[in-house]
Amino acid sequence: MSDDRRKILEMLATGRITAEEAERLLDALGPGSRPGTTPVAPGPKYLRIEMEKARDDHRDPKHANIRVPLQLLRAGVKLQGIMPARARASLSAALAEKGMDVDLDKLKAESLEALIDTLMHTSIDMESDDGRSRLKVSCE
Repeated sequence: MSDDRRKILEMLATGRITAEEAERLLDALGPGSRPGTTPVAPGPKYLRIEMEKARDDHRDPKHANIRVPLQLLRAGVKLQGIMPARARASLSAALAEKGMDVDLDKLKAESLEALIDTLMHTSIDMESDDGRSRLKVSCE
């Protein structure tokens, strides 16, 4: 039992706080702080993108192995939410010019969390038709 949880229960037992106040304080401590609950296992911390492409001259293949902290992605989603509509439109247009058709108005935190949850249990593996390129996206 954590010290914080013990203190809250002592305050409840001595009548310094009500049961409702104790419940709110225990909830604020997070998962696993209340009787009958189990701590939630930590989720993935990184989005991994691996790419391998054979060169045309059959020398060593090109490799990319990228780990992006999920907190960075979550922060980006939150940031776009406070961007002025005009700035989002301008950024979406700039991304489209570079071949990335992304509508920032449709980017939502729930969508990102759903993607992370999906990638936590599976990964996306793609191979080109000629078998010369491979892409793998997963969370770890």
